[in-house]
Amino acid sequence: MINIDVPDLVAGERFYTEALGLTVGRRFDDDIVELLGCEAPVYLIRKPEGSAIAPAGGDIRRYARHWTPVHPDFTVDDLDAAALKAIRAGAIQEGETLDLPYGRQAMFADPFGNGFCLIAFNAKGYDAIAT
Repeated sequence: MINIDVPDLVAGERFYTEALGLTVGRRFDDDIVELLGCEAPVYLIRKPEGSAIAPAGGDIRRYARHWTPVHPDFTVDDLDAAALKAIRAGAIQEGETLDLPYGRQAMFADPFGNGFCLIAFNAKGYDAIAT
């Protein structure tokens, strides 16, 4: 499963359902919504900006564009249509769409600063680069 922190659960649900076509599964109180429609369920978790990221303190949540080494990739059949849908829902494309040996890929930020990619695999998929 994939957990994505968002400062506003309603806005997060609207973005991920409109941008990626995910659908609401279950709701858990007022702070978590389960989204279905990809290989793993996505859980949007409402966490206020500035809240601690761990019980013991340390860093705090920021919702400006930020980099993390972990991000979701969503596979799509038509990258151009999916990219347009994501942008219309509020995503920001970062850089040009890439033609790669395994297909086409575009990188984005959601309205909360979280990065994600859209990938349309060709017939070979990752086998094109596997050794």
